[in-house]
Amino acid sequence: MSTSLETRPVTATPGATTALAPPRRKRRILLRLVALVVLYALWEITARTMNNPTFIPSPGAVWHQLIVTSSVHDGVRGYSGHLLIEHLGVSLRRILIGSVIGVVGGLVLGLVMGTVTWIRVVTEPVVTFIRALPPLAYFSLFIIWFGIDETPKLWLLSIAALPPVAVATASAVLGAPTGLVEASRALGANKWQAVRDVVLPHALPEIFTGVRIAVGVAYSSVVAAETINGVPGIGGMVRDAQRYSQTDVVVLGLFAIGLSGLLIDALLQVAEKRLIPWRGRA
Repeated sequence: MSTSLETRPVTATPGATTALAPPRRKRRILLRLVALVVLYALWEITARTMNNPTFIPSPGAVWHQLIVTSSVHDGVRGYSGHLLIEHLGVSLRRILIGSVIGVVGGLVLGLVMGTVTWIRVVTEPVVTFIRALPPLAYFSLFIIWFGIDETPKLWLLSIAALPPVAVATASAVLGAPTGLVEASRALGANKWQAVRDVVLPHALPEIFTGVRIAVGVAYSSVVAAETINGVPGIGGMVRDAQRYSQTDVVVLGLFAIGLSGLLIDALLQVAEKRLIPWRGRA
């Protein structure tokens, strides 16, 4: 008695990949919701167990501060005379201005570092030195130079955002394919035309990664930038609440910074997909 095994080729049906996408997306969303619920439960249990609101405030206390700082109660407007959205708006404006200055400066510096050897040799140690410094290390110097108004804060955020973009841009420019650059030069392009038409399109994905890192560094430096005369400002609000042991206000400020930071990074990712559609493709 003989048996025969017949193997048939397995063919993928059109749309199978797209059919799997929605369930996978739903599972991802569900997993994140479950993680949020678990974290909330752990927070609530820890706060109730310790019973020390100065150390760990309950979610209800933080929610209460959200209501208080977002409205007018008993003649008091928000926190220190400004609503929570106003504190956040002032900080976002500072971050926007500082990030734009730092990103533009980093792009120019990184492009020059990647194309002119002697400038790279001179400036690379300086950029690395600045990148290694914590923001508070040079913020005091800016206060001595520029006072306690907006100028030192913007300088701090700009300097914090510049090194990541400069390093990413220089690295991306140096990693451009020499074959394509030489081919463009052979076709009559000068040095800067080759940089514009060949090097920059190849370098843009890595440059955009540097931009995202720079914005994150500037955002994480806002509390340091607002340690002096930072109210209104979300970092100034956090620092002021810390002085009076208002832990629920501090936690609320951290949530405001973190959630708005997530939103900004999501917007940058959308912009990256729109501006650099060839990323990840051959």
